[in-house]
Amino acid sequence: MLFNNFFGNIERKTGVNVNEVVQLAQSLQNANFKDEHTVRNVVKRVSEIAGKPVSKQKEDYIVNAIVSGKVPKDMKEIEKMMGK
Repeated sequence: MLFNNFFGNIERKTGVNVNEVVQLAQSLQNANFKDEHTVRNVVKRVSEIAGKPVSKQKEDYIVNAIVSGKVPKDMKEIEKMMGK
């Protein structure tokens, strides 16, 4: 019950369907993030789920960062990147 309430609250506040997020997460478990086509599809799918358009320029930037491994892999890297 608590689990359903938690995700129900997230859904109401964000407008993002939790089932779609779960399906996306499951589809990513064996995804090859070194493959540009795969990463582009993921970026487009996340954009669709979130209802937020991503420009071609931003998509290219995101795809390049992921494919080339320039994405933080844990909180320490994120904090380092942010100068904390």
